[in-house]
Amino acid sequence: MPGLELNNVVKRYGDVTVVQQMNLSVHEGEFMVLLGESGCGKSTTLRMIAGLEEVSEGEIRIGGRAVTHLAPRDRDIAMVFQNYALYPHMSAGENMSFSLRLARQPAAEVQARVQEAARILNIEHLLDRKPKALSGGQRQRVAIGRAIVREPQVFLFDEPLSNLDAKLRGHMRAELAILHRRLGKTTVYVTHDQTEAMTLATRIAIFDRGQIRQVDTPAEVFSRPANLFVAGFIGMPTMNFFNARASVEDGRMLLRGEGFAWPAPQWLAAAAPRPDQALTLGLRPQSLRAGAGGPAPLNVLVDVVEYLGTESLVTGHMNTPGGQRVSAVLPGNAKARLQQALALQFSDEDLHVFDTDSGLSLRG
Repeated sequence: MPGLELNNVVKRYGDVTVVQQMNLSVHEGEFMVLLGESGCGKSTTLRMIAGLEEVSEGEIRIGGRAVTHLAPRDRDIAMVFQNYALYPHMSAGENMSFSLRLARQPAAEVQARVQEAARILNIEHLLDRKPKALSGGQRQRVAIGRAIVREPQVFLFDEPLSNLDAKLRGHMRAELAILHRRLGKTTVYVTHDQTEAMTLATRIAIFDRGQIRQVDTPAEVFSRPANLFVAGFIGMPTMNFFNARASVEDGRMLLRGEGFAWPAPQWLAAAAPRPDQALTLGLRPQSLRAGAGGPAPLNVLVDVVEYLGTESLVTGHMNTPGGQRVSAVLPGNAKARLQQALALQFSDEDLHVFDTDSGLSLRG
């Protein structure tokens, strides 16, 4: 049974539709990340799941139970916010136990749940401190502990790490991953940070203008993007794109564009692109490698080399009228010199082909 379902969910504010006919099924125990830029509808979707926003159309089900019109307290969810939302006059322990005490749970059970959550989060020594005496990471642990003690069916996280510095975010990502494995609870996590999505998610739902563009595992959205939006959104540095058209010459299919003619990958034959069909080719910087020769070299003039230790990020341009930019992630010791020619190669499997008009991948 799915832990959470959204069936044809729509959200409108007056004449403005911010979430459009959304369908999403989150498996029980899954860590689903809603990823997208600001204003794409991901936080609004999370707030509808929580019951903090009314649904304009459609249905939400948690554990098979319709909760579309239930109050937040009746949905069996717990939410962790970006700003922690801790009561400043209460200690960490009191903050964690507040919802249980409000529900008049037995004192012994409340104490046991708080102690267990504190043990899981390694904050047992902080339970008597007020929020002002805690660091940002410690406050976020308390906020997570407050959610854990409720033992909900579904955890909801709304950009919980955004207020932390880069080093602490990395540490808390690892802690959240470990916590999910321990608890095994259905989790929906909103973020605009690709690193959080790729490292935490069982699956990622990629949002764009109130719609989900692709739902899949981190590996699949990176290696098999379903459309141009996902291809350009996922991955740092961003994918290199080239305009092209297909042609058959001497019995083989070529992909021709400004300054290149590349043999088409074997899988493209099944898509049967037309000669008049505008195509967009994509190559991830990580899939390019230095080396002259080979069947399809991509020649660039090097403009910038950013040495990053084990890697070098090389940016150059093709010797064409438009001087198209190309980025490549090469080994740290790569022999790339400024204002010198560099031959880059790739394999057929690394080439992505999209229909320019529809934006859809032709790989299927």
